Amino acid sequence: MDLKILSTVFITVFLAELGDKTQLATLLFAADKAHNNWVIFLGASAALILSSALGVFAGSIISDYINPKTLHYLAGIGFIAIGIWTLVSA
Repeated sequence: MDLKILSTVFITVFLAELGDKTQLATLLFAADKAHNNWVIFLGASAALILSSALGVFAGSIISDYINPKTLHYLAGIGFIAIGIWTLVSA
């Protein structure tokens, strides 16, 4: 197992998920005392695992057709575009 890539992915995804709408939705579900918090935790965890699995699957398919370096550039440009759009629309 490559611990360097494991820790890089973990830190990146963990920081990206902090304070996002998924975490806020989970917080709101947990605040409702009518629901068991373990069920909410399991549901949110399963959703994150499934969405991550879809990302890995899509990335492995796309990388067969597009150079990974090009994908990195496209992702970077996409993040910059989203940042600019967010600043402009604020």
